Amino acid sequence: MPLLIKSLPTLHFLMGFFIGALTLAFLLRIILTWYPKIDLRKGFWPIIFLPTEPVLVATRKIVNPIGGVDVTPIIWVGLLSLFRELFLGQQGILTLIIF
Repeated sequence: MPLLIKSLPTLHFLMGFFIGALTLAFLLRIILTWYPKIDLRKGFWPIIFLPTEPVLVATRKIVNPIGGVDVTPIIWVGLLSLFRELFLGQQGILTLIIF
């Protein structure tokens, strides 16, 4: 049990970093929808495309485009923000356990 308690700050940091990186990737995907001619499989873009596309494909099966606009990256930014606040925010579960 003490090992688990000692590792909680590291877990808190890693979760924050992972959620932040995914949020940034989804925000970049939102911006990249404005430039449809960019091939996301070439150059620098696979760094953003590969971790987000499987999640977006699964979400697109549930949420159809609204007015021809793919809103799934926006949904994931919102969900990640909610998850971050619930677990890592000032009153988040993990934050309250650590401090």
